Amino acid sequence: MVRLEDARRIIAAAEKKAEEIGQPMNIAVADAGGNLVAHVRMDNAWIGSIDIAINKAFTARAFDISTKELAGLSQSGDQFFGIHASNHGRIMIFAGGVPLKRDGKVVGAVGVSGGMGEQDHAVAEAGAAAY
Repeated sequence: MVRLEDARRIIAAAEKKAEEIGQPMNIAVADAGGNLVAHVRMDNAWIGSIDIAINKAFTARAFDISTKELAGLSQSGDQFFGIHASNHGRIMIFAGGVPLKRDGKVVGAVGVSGGMGEQDHAVAEAGAAAY
């Protein structure tokens, strides 16, 4: 179970990493049902990335893999091509969503948006590591 105190710890670690790389981010944490637990928009982070961060967290939990990995599997001709059109368009197929695991089981996810894909992924990984 991802509690609010967990989400705050995850967000704090992700914010720290975003500050280290000098990129303001939107950071969202979802629970086991893919529901939003908490979201933070750092100062000067793109407004357009709010929904993207939330949806990256949803995607990582909905499929229990990182959005970076899903991106690779959803290219033309691959097994998940077109998946981004499912779930009312909530599926994000670029880096920045990472599942949260406890005892090997996915219990939630963190989603980050506001930079380049590798930056988003690194910040999400830092947040996930704090869980």
